Amino acid sequence: MPTLLDAFELKDLKLKNRIVMPPMCQYSVTNKDGKPNDWHFTHYTSRAIGGVGLIIMEMTDVEPDGRISDFDLGLWSDEQIPAFEKVIKGCQAYGAKVGIQIAHAGRKAEDAPKPVSSTNQRFSDAYKEPHQLSTDEVKEIVKKFEDSFTRAIKAGVDTIEIHAAHGYLIHQFQSPLTNKRDDQYGQDLSLFGVEIIQAARRVMPESMPLIMRISAVEYAENGYDLDYSIDLAQRYIEAGVDMFHVSSGGESESGPSHSGPGYQLDFAKELKAALQVPTIAVGRLEDPKLCDEAIREKKADLVAVGRGMLRNPYWANEASLALGGKPLTPRPLAAGYSI
Repeated sequence: MPTLLDAFELKDLKLKNRIVMPPMCQYSVTNKDGKPNDWHFTHYTSRAIGGVGLIIMEMTDVEPDGRISDFDLGLWSDEQIPAFEKVIKGCQAYGAKVGIQIAHAGRKAEDAPKPVSSTNQRFSDAYKEPHQLSTDEVKEIVKKFEDSFTRAIKAGVDTIEIHAAHGYLIHQFQSPLTNKRDDQYGQDLSLFGVEIIQAARRVMPESMPLIMRISAVEYAENGYDLDYSIDLAQRYIEAGVDMFHVSSGGESESGPSHSGPGYQLDFAKELKAALQVPTIAVGRLEDPKLCDEAIREKKADLVAVGRGMLRNPYWANEASLALGGKPLTPRPLAAGYSI
């Protein structure tokens, strides 16, 4: 029976434990150039020193106007690759594996002069009215994803995560709430996501696993439910996804009735059971014992800790000690655990 502290393997991705730092936007890019800077280097390498098995770098966008804000990361130019490579190698030097979340915010691109989407309907009155992408423009976006995947691989990532959750562009295409198109992308709501997955698989090594973050439910009136997301995920598996990072919400301003510790665990469990595919659980998983139970009870294969790791870069190390394991930090810090 695996535990939180046990190793995990998927294709060539070999993790020393099952603790994940999920992607969390820092809104800390300077010069609006999309490049990680000293803040990002310290932010990520400190969690690697803290013992986490997998770091997934924050939402990184495929074009400047695809960012939530002008202070987000991007991989739309080869000039950005060296800055990412520095962060990735810095984390890998401490034994962490590194992924990157590639995305497009769609109609939620707050600083874009004219955001784009599957629809021309704005998310809310607080957002701009988007331009509804033409069929040819959709295909151009797919190519931009492919180019960003290529750059991520050149930067040295161990895995890639596609962001298809939280109401961003892929989610906008896969949701019946926001996709009422009459072209091929409206006739098959999974098609945009499928083509992006296929683009990733064209440029990724076959031995590198592909992760997709998905919202299991929408919480919106007439929004999709778990059965819908399971069917959607099956299409994405057939296209080339190896593991799902299971979240929820995004296409509604409303949320769950309960958002306490582990409130999304059952979604990860249901997708894992229905699809026989590895899952990452996320959502208020700050208690090491709860995380360990989730792995032991096979609700998920990996556990992502967001808020807890923002508060404490050494969360993974402290979790190991709390569960009776060994320190996960490097040898120079060993004196901190001697009596």
